[in-house]
Amino acid sequence: MNNELSTYLSQIRPPSVSSMEIARKRWSQVAKPLNSLGVLEEDIIKIAGIIETSKVDMEKRALVILCADNGIVEEGVTQTGREVTALVAENMTNGNSSVCIMADRAGVDVFPVDIGVARDLIPGTRHPLLCRKIAYGTKNFRKEPAMKREEAIRTIETGIKLVGELAEKGYQLIATGEMGIGNTTTSSAVASMLLKKAPETLTGRGAGLNDEGLKRKLEVIKEAVVQYSPACQDVVDILACVGGFDLAGLTGVFLGGAIYRIPVLVDGFISAVAALSADRMYPGCRNFMLASHVSAEPAGRLLLEELGLKPLIQAGMCLGEGTGAVAAIPLLLMATDVYGSMSSFEDIQIEAYKPMGGES
Repeated sequence: MNNELSTYLSQIRPPSVSSMEIARKRWSQVAKPLNSLGVLEEDIIKIAGIIETSKVDMEKRALVILCADNGIVEEGVTQTGREVTALVAENMTNGNSSVCIMADRAGVDVFPVDIGVARDLIPGTRHPLLCRKIAYGTKNFRKEPAMKREEAIRTIETGIKLVGELAEKGYQLIATGEMGIGNTTTSSAVASMLLKKAPETLTGRGAGLNDEGLKRKLEVIKEAVVQYSPACQDVVDILACVGGFDLAGLTGVFLGGAIYRIPVLVDGFISAVAALSADRMYPGCRNFMLASHVSAEPAGRLLLEELGLKPLIQAGMCLGEGTGAVAAIPLLLMATDVYGSMSSFEDIQIEAYKPMGGES
C-alpha cells in the first residue's frame, strides 16, 4: 500500500457511540411499539454514529455509478459484447437507464463515472459524466493480471476522491452503482479469493447466461483462482489480478464513506464484493455501510452476512446499476421523518412501551 492511500485510511475514526445512544433513546420515545420499524431504526441509529450527530438529515443524495470494461469478456463469459458498457453508460448520462428513472422518483442526483470504459464516451445532457478513466478496460485475466498493482491503488484512490468531491458539495448519503459487461465474472473471482470459497457457490448467470455459458464462466473463474491465489498477499493484489476498475473504484467509494463520514448504500452482488474488499482493507469500514437489498445472485445473501449487514429489501432484484440502493432510499427517508417528526409518548400523554423480555 502506498503512502497516499495509507494517509487516507489513517483518517478513519469509529462511529460516534454517544450520537448512536441519543438516537436509540429518541426511537424509544417515539409513540409506537419498541423496535417496530426493525432495520430502519437500526440504520438511522447507525447513520447518527457515522455523521456524529443524532440530527439525521439525508436531503442531498447521490448515486455514483462506476462504469468500466473487463478484458475477461474475450473468453465468452457474457451474453453480450463489451460495447454494451459504453452504450448503457451514455444512456445513463441522458437519464434513460432503469436506475436513472428510479433515481428521479427517489430524488437522487446521478453521477455516471467513466473509470475504465473501452472507448471514450459521448456525454448526454441530463446527468454529468465524470471522466476518471484509468485505462481503456482491464486485461484478460485468463492470460495476464487484469491490471497492475499501481493501477489498482490509483483506482481505489479515485473512488475515495469521488466521495471527497461529493462531501464538499454537501451530499449526505451515497448510493453505489456500476456498469460493466463481465463484472459478475470479476466479482465472483474476487469473492472466491476473499472468502476462500469454491466459485460454484458464488457464481450465477449474470445477465442471463445459458448452461453452456455458465459452465464456461465457472471454468474461467476456477482457473484464475488456482492461478493467482498463491501470489496474492492482500486485497489490492486480488483486485489487480482478477478484479475490474469498477470494483476497485467502488472499494474506494466505501473507504471514502468512512473517511468523509458519509453513509454509503451497498447495492447488489458486485457492490457487496467491493464493500467486503473495503472492509478487508480497513476492518470496521462496514460500520459506515448500509445494505439496501439481497441480490438474487447466489452470493448476495452470503456477502451481506459476512459483512454483518441487514438488508432493507428482499425483492429478488439483480439488475445492478444501483437500482437496489436507490429503491431503498425512500424507505430511509420515511424512517427519518418518523424519527424526527413523530410525537413522543410524553407529547400525547400515554404511558411508554417498556421492554418485556422474551424472544423477539
